[in-house]
Amino acid sequence: MRTRTDRRAGRPGRRGETGSVAVEVALLAPALVLVIGLLVAGGRLWFARTTVVEAAQSSARAASLARGAAQAGVVGAEASRQSMSTAGLRCGGSSVRVSTTAFSVPVGTPATVTSDVSCDVAFADVFLPGMPGSIHLTGRGQAALDTYRAR
Repeated sequence: MRTRTDRRAGRPGRRGETGSVAVEVALLAPALVLVIGLLVAGGRLWFARTTVVEAAQSSARAASLARGAAQAGVVGAEASRQSMSTAGLRCGGSSVRVSTTAFSVPVGTPATVTSDVSCDVAFADVFLPGMPGSIHLTGRGQAALDTYRAR
């Protein structure tokens, strides 16, 4: 009959491995949490950039549907703000510039309304709460003006 010490003697090197799983978990867990955190932060940053570009496109589209250049600037800026508000993106400082030169092009000539949106997003909103700093995001949108519509 074999005793307990006889069974251990048949497997050399096993005595020095006690606690190795705990050490591996202690070393890998922080790295895993960091990788997951970076993935979440990257996704949130991608969402913020996409929201700014979408706001610029919405602004250009709304401006292209306006009846005149003055109304296009106001409607475009409002559409941009509403798009960012709907997505839940808060800007520290933002600007919307709608190019209305397309309204001065004669009827029958193709023209495009352009909108540029910029937004300063705090890292606290994008990455981690309480994180200092911000990132400047910009987006450009374009929409065709109806070629045969009276201007």
